[in-house]
Amino acid sequence: MQGEPYLKHLSLNREAVDNFNVYPFSIGAIAKLQQLEFHPQLTFFVGENGSGKSTLIEAIALALGFAPDSNDAGQNLSQLHAQLKLHKANRNPQDGCFLRAESFYTLDNHMDELAYLESYDGEPTHRRSHGESFMDTLSNKLKGQGLYIMDEPEAALSPLRQMAALSAIHRLIEQDSQFIIATHSPILMAYPGATIYHFSASGIKQVNYQDTEHFTVTRDFLLRHEQMVEYLLD
Repeated sequence: MQGEPYLKHLSLNREAVDNFNVYPFSIGAIAKLQQLEFHPQLTFFVGENGSGKSTLIEAIALALGFAPDSNDAGQNLSQLHAQLKLHKANRNPQDGCFLRAESFYTLDNHMDELAYLESYDGEPTHRRSHGESFMDTLSNKLKGQGLYIMDEPEAALSPLRQMAALSAIHRLIEQDSQFIIATHSPILMAYPGATIYHFSASGIKQVNYQDTEHFTVTRDFLLRHEQMVEYLLD
């Protein structure tokens, strides 16, 4: 990416939070949030289910003006996004979106309604598999010079498709784009030089790729899969 990131960092206006014992401020990672710096190209949020990574990424998307595609944002996320201070660059992205794997079908239909069919050889995207439609979006709809927020995009993708997605993300980064992605995928988070934040009950900390649980557990399972399966099924 040339120049500075579109989104430089965020901070939580802690003085304005009425009660840290109320969701979502009661989530450990959110309760301890001070400030996060974003990589100019790619930042990953990783951690266990319920650790707060998706909660924060959805609040960021809401604070950036991306409309929620369901009622899931609700009052709680609105309360969180209202207390986030986003520090942006002096330039604006020319493209942007918020993609959630679990609600991709909504975007899929919206794309058809907006006549994106020409980009997909005239075939309505919802007639394709979830993974095919997602890859079509990543490869054809996103135009570059964008700020893209994604929540667990790998849910729709096979391992091979995740590798293809990594390549598509790189092409968009080369076109002056910035990504912030919540993920469980050790394939996606292998992108060289990316910033990785691990979310847990004790807070948010930056980690190296090979120190993530996603990398070590996947590596150890594949290297000793017979022993691991025998242990798990015993």
